Amino acid sequence: MNKSLIGYHDGEGFLYDLSGASKLLFFLLVSIACMTTYDTRLILAVGLMSVLLFKSADIHWRDVSFVMKFVTVFALLNVIMVYLFAPDYGEKIYGAKTLLWAGTGRFYLSWQEIFYLLNLVLKYFCTVPLAILFLMTTHPSQFAASLNQIGISYKVAYAVSLTLRYIPDVQEEFYMIRTSQEARGLELSQKANLLSRIKGNLQIIIPLIFSSLDRIDTVSTAMELRRFGKNKKRTWYMNCTPKVRQKNLTFGVLFL
Repeated sequence: MNKSLIGYHDGEGFLYDLSGASKLLFFLLVSIACMTTYDTRLILAVGLMSVLLFKSADIHWRDVSFVMKFVTVFALLNVIMVYLFAPDYGEKIYGAKTLLWAGTGRFYLSWQEIFYLLNLVLKYFCTVPLAILFLMTTHPSQFAASLNQIGISYKVAYAVSLTLRYIPDVQEEFYMIRTSQEARGLELSQKANLLSRIKGNLQIIIPLIFSSLDRIDTVSTAMELRRFGKNKKRTWYMNCTPKVRQKNLTFGVLFL
């Protein structure tokens, strides 16, 4: 079972065949449209499209359940904070006021505010799934090539690629260490109380962070020894056409 929060999942389908640049531009344009509009019909349509795309990419709920639960909690907290700081913001947007609860002082509830908060929650659930879908159907090297294609420095793009490659490895190592600790008698499941779980997980995470920093230093030193960043531009293997990739792969095998 794949327990990684995010990461590339190899699969088949039209989403995997699309170039990274086209998927990135589509994700950016749709996300901007959803975040700037208050048309519930458009937001719901994008959310439904995200569900269909997940099904076509053969990505299951268990692969993204933790992220979606985290997004749900974050969205609810955001809704509460928005209401506390601006309980009348929905009225300013829609230009009307229909009281649902008179409340006390500056705190009251109108149908316009409820409708605005509902749209705010829907914005999260139509943009975040698209982001997850993009990351899980785009190879990190292809993602880096797509970033470079839209004008981002290849050094930044390569750093993003290394991060996306490294996150699943760190998560897998964390789960392995936690499983071994549980086998030795340290209870980190839901059977233990919250404070014990937090303390036990911190005992794993903190050393893992320091060991990760050592790996980063090793990788950066190896890249410097290979004179990475000497030229202003670079080519991308994942940006080639399939035929060119096959020729390069054949040449590489013969050379080795």
